[in-house]
Amino acid sequence: MSVLWQAAGAEWAKLWSVRSTWWCLASATALMVLSAVTVGGAAATDALREGRATGTAPGGGGQAAGVPGGGGADIVASEPVVSATSFAQFALVALAMLVITSEYASGAIRVTLLATPVRGVVLAAKALVVAPVMAVAGVLSGAVATAAVYLLLSIDVFGGLVALPAGEVALDLLGIGVFFALVSVMTLGVGTAMRSAAGTLTVVFMLLMGLPLMLLMTGSQVAVDVSLRMPLFAGLAFMGSTENMTGGPIPYSAVEGLAWLLGWTAAAVAAGHAVLRRRDA
Repeated sequence: MSVLWQAAGAEWAKLWSVRSTWWCLASATALMVLSAVTVGGAAATDALREGRATGTAPGGGGQAAGVPGGGGADIVASEPVVSATSFAQFALVALAMLVITSEYASGAIRVTLLATPVRGVVLAAKALVVAPVMAVAGVLSGAVATAAVYLLLSIDVFGGLVALPAGEVALDLLGIGVFFALVSVMTLGVGTAMRSAAGTLTVVFMLLMGLPLMLLMTGSQVAVDVSLRMPLFAGLAFMGSTENMTGGPIPYSAVEGLAWLLGWTAAAVAAGHAVLRRRDA
């Protein structure tokens, strides 16, 4: 165990010694905020339009549409942030990828393996560093984005159609942190197997976005069912997303979503470990 913690300490030092870490974290926050306010603004605009069409405020309070606060709050500020993870995740995917692929590109992996000959320990140490860093990054960037959405939707032009319930927001932020942690560890596993940044980014993009969307567009029920069990949609189900690329809630429970996401992560790490053990650096 002491060897694992020593290796994790070395990985921690390597992670924070390069500027790319800070750039990726800053990019993730920026993407989260921009995506969340866009989604939140669109949701509020739709709610206002619906209220005008029915002659009542969107919150259902019975007042005339367009009267700020007339219908009460009906958009939780963290809901658009959950949807925004579909885009912001790729900044953290890039960071998780670089944790392993940069060492192969520079040849530093040889030094890493000389210092820690047990290759499973090397991969475990990287995962022990990547997971909590990405989880915290998800919670913090999600909190910033939630605040931005709340401030935006509080202005009169959006009718003040926003709420900030502490319990629901906390659960959403925790879910975002867990989602980013698992996707990042999955990326680490893929990167260990692929060894190149280009190959890793291609495979992870196809797993997270490309293949699921292509399957959805086929219209086949079997293809749609497969798509909904892939990492991104499994994560959205786990986080309880109601507004996403499927057009509504994912049709299975958060527990099942977490199970699918854990399965994809475990498969990627197992593949990476198998390649790391069998191939020379």
